[in-house]
Amino acid sequence: MFRGFISIDIGKALELNGLIEEIERTGADLKFVENENIHLTLKFLGDTKEELIEEIKGIMAESVKGIEPFKIKFKGLGVFPNQKYLRVIWIGIEEPSKIEKIARNLDEKLSDLGFKKDEHEFSSHITIARVKSARNKDKMYQIIDKAKGREFNEFEVREISLKKSQLTPNGPIYTTIHTLPL
Repeated sequence: MFRGFISIDIGKALELNGLIEEIERTGADLKFVENENIHLTLKFLGDTKEELIEEIKGIMAESVKGIEPFKIKFKGLGVFPNQKYLRVIWIGIEEPSKIEKIARNLDEKLSDLGFKKDEHEFSSHITIARVKSARNKDKMYQIIDKAKGREFNEFEVREISLKKSQLTPNGPIYTTIHTLPL
């Protein structure tokens, strides 16, 4: 068994143009996602049996059939679950229709293998930080509010990946099990 998810790896391709430094200056209590771990989750699998890997690969291929590499634009800054209770700071995706299509396909097809369907509507976003406490929350939210419509760079999506997530005290370690080109 492994803790699995399917994603689009972004890594260092996300150019935040000083945003991290702005947020850090607030003195907020948070942990930024390491550059090499930045990704867009298409489907969280949770506990996954290794013997299902081949079937998951097949479903990944079916889910992107007919989709060529495409560009996405990072735009906007927001929080989950809400302003009063900040847990995650994220960057959005402008025009996420192709990403949403892939995510819907994966969610639908993987349910046939016993993976739980997502209860919430898919939200195209990239987590950049996790909030650890409410310290300086108001200052941090001022930065977030100011950057709601901020535009960042573009990125070409060329592949999706099946990943293994190993949680450690120093943060997660992600290992790529399979990469599927579009």
